[in-house]
Amino acid sequence: MTASPWNPEQYSRFADERSQPFYDLLAMVQPIPGGRAIDLGCGTGELTRVMHERVQAEATIGLDNSETMLEKSAGFAGNGLAFRLGTILRFAPRRPMDLLFSNAAIQWVPDHAALFPRLASGVAPGGQLAIQMPANFDYPSHVIAGEVAAESPFAEAMNGYVRQDNVRAPEWYAETLDGLCFEQLNVRMQVYIHHLASREEVVEWVKGSLLTDYQQRLPVELWPEFLERYRARLLPALSDARPFFYPFKRILMWGRKPG
Repeated sequence: MTASPWNPEQYSRFADERSQPFYDLLAMVQPIPGGRAIDLGCGTGELTRVMHERVQAEATIGLDNSETMLEKSAGFAGNGLAFRLGTILRFAPRRPMDLLFSNAAIQWVPDHAALFPRLASGVAPGGQLAIQMPANFDYPSHVIAGEVAAESPFAEAMNGYVRQDNVRAPEWYAETLDGLCFEQLNVRMQVYIHHLASREEVVEWVKGSLLTDYQQRLPVELWPEFLERYRARLLPALSDARPFFYPFKRILMWGRKPG
C-alpha cells in the first residue's frame, strides 16, 4: 500500500477552524438512542467520539482510507465506537445505518450523481444523512494549485493530472436528496470567516488538505519544487494584511429518510 500523504499534525494546525463546521453539522442531527452510526472520512477519530456520544449511538464505525490518520484513532475507540480502514468509494454496509455522517470527506469522491444514491441506500428507514463539504474550489489557493500542476515538470510527472472540483451547487444536493425521498431537508451554503496570522498560513492550511493530493502523486524530489512554485504564485494573489481574512465556503446538508 502506498504511504498516505495525510499528516495528522499538519491537518490539526488549524483544529479549531476545521472543527467548527463539524459542530454546526452535528447540531443538525437528532439523537439515535441505541442506534447505529457511521462516520465516513473520520480522520483521527477525535470528533467521531464526540458524535458517537452526542447522538447516543449504541455502535458507531469510523471509516477512513488514511492509515496515518487512523493511527491516532485507537485512543478514542471503545464503548461502541470502532475504526476501520476503508474507502467511501466502496461504501456498501450490510445493514443500513440510522445515521450516515460525513464531515469534510465527500468532496474527495468523484461522480456525486452516482455516489449519493449509494449513500442513500446505506441509510435505514427513519435514518438520517448529515454531510459537510468544503466548497472553496474557486479560491486562489485552489485555482493556483491547479495551474501549477498543469505546468512542466509536474504535468509530465503526474501524466497531466489536475484535481477537479467534485462539489456541486447546494441546490443540486437539495434536489438530489429530495429525489431520493429524504424529508425535512436542510441544505445550506455557509461562509466561515477565519483570521489567520498572515497570508503565508493559507499555504500551511492547504498543505494539510488539498495539496496532499499532489504530494501523493509527485515524485519525492519534485514535491519541494512544486510547493515553492505554488507559494511564489499564491502569495502575491492574496492580501498582505495581518491578520489575514480567509473566507471559506462550505455546504452543510441534513435529511431524514421516511420510516
